[in-house]
Amino acid sequence: MKKALVITYYWPPSGGAGVQRWLKFVKYLREFGWEPVIFTPENPEFPETDPYLEKEIPAGIEVIRAPIWEPYEYYKRISGKKKGERIQAAFLSEKKKNPATEKLSVWIRGNLFIPDARKFWIRPATRFLVKYLADHPVNVIVSSGPPHSMHVIAGKVSDKLKIPWLADFRDPWTGIDFYRDLRLTRYADRRHHRLEQEVLRKAGCVTVVGPSMAEDMKAIFPRKYEVVTNGYDPEDVEAAGTIDPDPEFSISHIGTLTGSRNLQVLWTALKQLTDENEDLRKDLAIKLVGKVDFSATEAIRQSGLEGYVSRTEYLPHKDVIRVQKASRVLLLLINDTPNARSILTGKFFEYMASGRPVLCIGPEDGDAAKIIYETRTGLVSGYHDLEKTRNNILALYKDFKKGKLQMESTGVERFSRKALTQRMSVLMDNLAAAK
Repeated sequence: MKKALVITYYWPPSGGAGVQRWLKFVKYLREFGWEPVIFTPENPEFPETDPYLEKEIPAGIEVIRAPIWEPYEYYKRISGKKKGERIQAAFLSEKKKNPATEKLSVWIRGNLFIPDARKFWIRPATRFLVKYLADHPVNVIVSSGPPHSMHVIAGKVSDKLKIPWLADFRDPWTGIDFYRDLRLTRYADRRHHRLEQEVLRKAGCVTVVGPSMAEDMKAIFPRKYEVVTNGYDPEDVEAAGTIDPDPEFSISHIGTLTGSRNLQVLWTALKQLTDENEDLRKDLAIKLVGKVDFSATEAIRQSGLEGYVSRTEYLPHKDVIRVQKASRVLLLLINDTPNARSILTGKFFEYMASGRPVLCIGPEDGDAAKIIYETRTGLVSGYHDLEKTRNNILALYKDFKKGKLQMESTGVERFSRKALTQRMSVLMDNLAAAK
């Protein structure tokens, strides 16, 4: 077996989307000749925890944990959060924001914590790994970001020990949808870009989750980017068993509903349709599973849709799969941000594997839309296309009333976690062989 050191901030018992990608790669890497060793913080600040995911880690996998200091207690004081309150990603806030404290906390986050609040782990983690790897050699180092401090650590260790390095970007760095909201000074903006370009220049291989993201990254630094999408695990789908569909016309959004995913065209379409259609008023159920930004809560209230909504703040991943299979329609809202075309969330692939139709609102020429068209797994409408959004919802509802709400999908299996792990393992093989 060749060995790979995987540097990742998110690892079980972390829950949420950030942990899934490398947890699933690690699950299958041994089948392709690689023994992973995980390096992760001992005491991280997770938005959510899901202890069940620890059962996904293959027996005997070595997990190395080292202490990390993060400035979140100070950040919470400044931003008005309680001591035990978790920090959410993408500036999500479930309560109405205080403009003054919000501006200050965002400025601190963007300008003082570069590349992110895990920057204080870079030096101790680098020292630890240089010493560890001297006695426990590996063939390849892999870093998973964000947080992008993981890439900086990997780059420093690779430089010192001349070990090939693969940098895997689950999300962009300066191209992330909320980068423009960080209130950066010129110095901070240059610093972010300088660190990003250093990572993109030095890594032996850079992987990204979609083709548009690869094109966006080329504009930042010209080189070859390998696309390895997110995916779904057939074992998760099978473990959920046969699930009876919801009796009502349930439209479910799984995951964080951020401000940039709060798309007014959806609420307007649903409000108009329920006003016009008595049957839909009786049948509609909107399920929101995950954190919901205050802006979305307000938009739902102002649209008069509160009575249709049920909310579940968090579910373990195994239960999420069950909700997906039971739902009549799965709602995919693409962030209305400059990088919208490149967004391919992990939940999207699990949506497709569930067998339920996907109702997508986002760029009709985006990566998610292209996959939906190719696999015939759902319907797509644009951010401001009220008529098409209405028509898509009505088409799905009519099929529901006829008892024919199923999608005849094709080619979804190429997004299985095992197939994607094989793709990643080939890249790791090539990188190790080129040393």
